[in-house]
Amino acid sequence: MTIKKIKIKENEEFIRLDQLLKLSGAVQTGGHAKFAVQNGEVKVNGEVCTMRGKKLRRKDAAEFEGIIFEVC
Repeated sequence: MTIKKIKIKENEEFIRLDQLLKLSGAVQTGGHAKFAVQNGEVKVNGEVCTMRGKKLRRKDAAEFEGIIFEVC
């Protein structure tokens, strides 16, 4: 399993799940992120999440296509 660390800006307390997927390069477009999340293809902290606007904070993790994205 591959782990990628995703840094959020110091002045921000969270990143939305769809933004994380797009900024990390896991998906090419926001539409693809929306589709993947709504179809239950993404896990947040080990559980399937279908809320694309889910707020991820430092130490949260999202998993998509065998890659874990850790928010730091």
